[in-house]
Amino acid sequence: MIKTSIRFFEDIPVRAVWNNEDPKWWFCAVDIAEALTKSKNPRVYWAQMKRRNPQLITICKQLKLAARDGKSYLTDMVDAVGVNTVVALIPSKNHENFVRWLSDLGSTIDEKSKQKAYELFESGMINELEVGTVKGLRQIHGYIFGGLFDFAGQIRVLNIAKGGFAFAPAMYLADNLALIENMPESTIEEIVQKYVEMNIAHPFMEGNGRSMRIWLDLILKKNLHKCVDWSKIDKRTYLDAMRKSPVDASDILKLIEGALTDQIGDRELFMKGIDYSYYYEEE
Repeated sequence: MIKTSIRFFEDIPVRAVWNNEDPKWWFCAVDIAEALTKSKNPRVYWAQMKRRNPQLITICKQLKLAARDGKSYLTDMVDAVGVNTVVALIPSKNHENFVRWLSDLGSTIDEKSKQKAYELFESGMINELEVGTVKGLRQIHGYIFGGLFDFAGQIRVLNIAKGGFAFAPAMYLADNLALIENMPESTIEEIVQKYVEMNIAHPFMEGNGRSMRIWLDLILKKNLHKCVDWSKIDKRTYLDAMRKSPVDASDILKLIEGALTDQIGDRELFMKGIDYSYYYEEE
């Protein structure tokens, strides 16, 4: 089975494929070229690179990768050693930053918890979670951050704030969560409002957004037989809508409603959703 992943270097997606027949990550050469050069036409740039440097052809492996039209095409991919060759041949001021970014993949708390979020789907555990409840949200948080945070799955007892916005006071959090849990969830409007209220509550010290987007998708799947294709929602537009949502939830409702899909059991859609969810949290 082929596994895919998306990482973001300075807001540019770099796609990767893991093929069990050749057990290591292979990275999209065109994406690397775009990340290093910010080229407006990275496919043309990469084609010119191969013409000028025939050795690039020998280090590439053709693997199927999903394109923006949803179809999979054979694509030039390079392994970690090949990445170093590509980086060395492309004139860029971003060499050191890109190599450092690539070497950090898999070693940070975010990367480790992302792998556990993938495993939540792969293991089938996601089908055993309570849906729409505080316990279900705690189960999600506990699974993906277990062993990484000592407060994994635990409701916070301290007050927290972000960007000047104070989330629900800890002393009232238990009561707030009980009210949110009992909110209706039969329509898209009701579900999004429940999601917004849970975001205002922010029940954990860290990892709220990543856990709540999975929680939201499970509610949508159960009640509407839909889920969100998060790759269709721009990061900054999403963050702006969420910042506005405590006063006016219409923007986030529009974004989520416009990105709904009925592919609720699609493995690659879930994995891509995790990639984008974690991307939203990058500073």
